[in-house]
Amino acid sequence: MDQTLQVRQAAADLVAAFASNDTARYFACFSEDATFLFHTLPQPLLSRRAYEELWAQWQADGFAVLACESGNAQVSLQGDVAIFMHDVATHIRSAGAEHQLSERETIVFRRHGEHWLACHEHLSVVSPG
Repeated sequence: MDQTLQVRQAAADLVAAFASNDTARYFACFSEDATFLFHTLPQPLLSRRAYEELWAQWQADGFAVLACESGNAQVSLQGDVAIFMHDVATHIRSAGAEHQLSERETIVFRRHGEHWLACHEHLSVVSPG
């Protein structure tokens, strides 16, 4: 399979796991040393473990992903690294209220043998207009 298609499939698997609120499958898409930069947090998360711990707290507080759709995807291959950019529309429940989010995301994938794992995720708001 073409490397660009492999990266697109890895991203689709990650989004599908997130959309189905499948914690184990979602975090299996990331390398252990993955980092995360989310506009909703005051500082970056510097490991998958740090994000997993925060995710568990969110879920304990009633957080759930109800749906997630990816659009306008672009892939840039850089050797054993690939940059995946897309628009993401997410439907979540948090503290009993449902929210629709429109964001833009960059996911950096790194090749691990025959697989591509996400090693960095950057989520930002979509600017109006």
